[in-house]
Amino acid sequence: MNNTNLIDKTIAFVKEKLNDAEGGHDWFHIERVYKNALLIAKKTECDLTVVQLGALLHDIADSKFHGGDETIGPKTARLFLESENVSEEIIQHVVNIIENISYKGGNFEKKFTSIELDIVQDADRLDAIGAIGVARAFNYGGFKNRALYNPEIAPNTSMTKEEYKKNNAPTINHFYEKLLLLKDKMNTETGKQIAAERHQFMELFLAQFYAEWDGVK
Repeated sequence: MNNTNLIDKTIAFVKEKLNDAEGGHDWFHIERVYKNALLIAKKTECDLTVVQLGALLHDIADSKFHGGDETIGPKTARLFLESENVSEEIIQHVVNIIENISYKGGNFEKKFTSIELDIVQDADRLDAIGAIGVARAFNYGGFKNRALYNPEIAPNTSMTKEEYKKNNAPTINHFYEKLLLLKDKMNTETGKQIAAERHQFMELFLAQFYAEWDGVK
């Protein structure tokens, strides 16, 4: 199967699987990550097919929507790729990307490394910051019925992976527990450049948020 046909089939598969997904983790999230990944890949020597498949399948079954089960995503991706007769080498690489892409409180040590993982991880993290990141944070907070902000609940920046997964703090805390930390965790030069601008937007947003909260302006 040629690359174009495989990518088209993967897109159709992902769209179908994520048809009823939460707004911040739906097909449009995947599409944005895919576009980010292609942008970064243009300036990086890599296996483009692995990058494309990794970006398209990275959230095919996000554990936070499957009772915390982190095995469903990799299994779903593997079964699909096997059905399309993709080589085992590519399948395993894509599975490794899915298993190692998540933030998980920032305390997760990657058990696999590759430039393709670096690219897809940067692409995914870029969609968590900037204007889109702000929108996604509050969309998910609303989905989980979380408070916007509570001055009496301080952010916890030293959570374990399990504490991070169970965290139910106000949405504003998420900026300090994850979003504002991502700029310094980017892997590629292109990712770092884009992240710097998106980070600045979030800082401006927070300044305005607090000013409005306090009735200053």
